[in-house]
Amino acid sequence: MRRALITLALFIAIPAVAQTGAPGAPDASRVKAGSYKMDPNHSQIAWTIDHLGFSLYHGLLGEPTGTLTLDPAKPAAASVSVTIPMDKVLTTSTQLNGHLQTPDFFDVKQFPTATFASTKVVTKGTHATITGNLTLHGVTKPVVLEAKFTGAGDSPMSKAATVGFEATTSIKRSDFGIVKYLPALGDKVDLQITAAFERQG
Repeated sequence: MRRALITLALFIAIPAVAQTGAPGAPDASRVKAGSYKMDPNHSQIAWTIDHLGFSLYHGLLGEPTGTLTLDPAKPAAASVSVTIPMDKVLTTSTQLNGHLQTPDFFDVKQFPTATFASTKVVTKGTHATITGNLTLHGVTKPVVLEAKFTGAGDSPMSKAATVGFEATTSIKRSDFGIVKYLPALGDKVDLQITAAFERQG
């Protein structure tokens, strides 16, 4: 009986959004023009690297912040900038989390953040090619993101108009001066970015 009461209480506590369906949808007509702020709690950068030729190893970079300027009537005028706290690097190994923050890799004491700033946006339907400058480990290099629109709508929590995107790219860590254990540990790093932005004002 007690378990049944607990289950009932949990069901009642589920937010209404979970019972009425997702408030966001992949409908470009829902996108509102304006200035947006990245939602750090629902944005992340996943990375993958070849580990000694034995496996593909995955990790995350979390809590990014940034801004997006967007007008559906002028998609080529869109711009995005993102700041990534490198001490938020996360893997399934506590020891590796600490090692990645040392001078062997990200050297977060000297380079606490990485940044991306777009310089050009070319759109085709719900996809976009975003060219920009990535600054990592104190080095700035051009990168190209292949992005796709995933959804828009009003957030039931913040009540703000929200848009979401996914993007992919690949970089060479050696281009940014991160060369420890090359070539045994892979040079190419694949990035998969999930980003949510909330409209301001």
